[in-house]
Formats: sequence, C-alpha cells, structure tokens
Amino acid sequence: MRADAVRGHLDGLLLAVLEAGPLHGYAIIAAVQERSGGALELRTGTIYPALNRLERVGLLSSSWQADGERRRRCYALTDAGRRALATERTAWHEFTTAIGSVLNPAQTRPAT
Repeated sequence: MRADAVRGHLDGLLLAVLEAGPLHGYAIIAAVQERSGGALELRTGTIYPALNRLERVGLLSSSWQADGERRRRCYALTDAGRRALATERTAWHEFTTAIGSVLNPAQTRPAT
C-alpha cells in the first residue's frame, strides 16, 4: 500500500490502537501493522511527531515506564481522545459509504 495512503487518517489509526490501553511507540507501530494484516507500515519518524501533537492537544497522555533497564514513553487515550476517536469513526463510516456509492453504485442502490 502506498505510504501516503494513511495521510489524513493517521490520528484515527493511532487513537484506535490505543483504545485498548497504553502502548509505547514501537508497540503502536506493531499494532497498526498487525491489525492491517501487514498492509500499513508506519515509521517512527511519522508516528512520534503525531503522538506528540495528539498529546499537546489533549487527546493523549503519556508517562515513562520502565522495561528492564530501559525506559519507554507510553501513550494512553484521554477522555477527549475517546470522544475524538468516536468522531473519527463516524467520519470514516460516512467517507467509506460515500466512496463506496461512487465506486460500486450497483451494490449501494436498490434495483429498479
């Protein structure tokens, strides 16, 4: 899948994988890749600026957690992040319905 395919949908993807609970950056990347069946491969240079931005606007919170001798920043949804995710899902459903109506008109219109 083209790298620019997630453009405009990255926030929703990140919020969705964090819905189940806090994750660190590499776990977020792995979750997106796993959920997409390997079709989406996010790079660290893509997700960390997005995670920082989502935290700045209050959709995520973060904390440092120890993993052996290593410390990792873990991200979690805030209440505002959960509301934003619900909005993203509604917008995504409306978008895919509209695109589906154009690409597959016979499947979306009743036969006359």
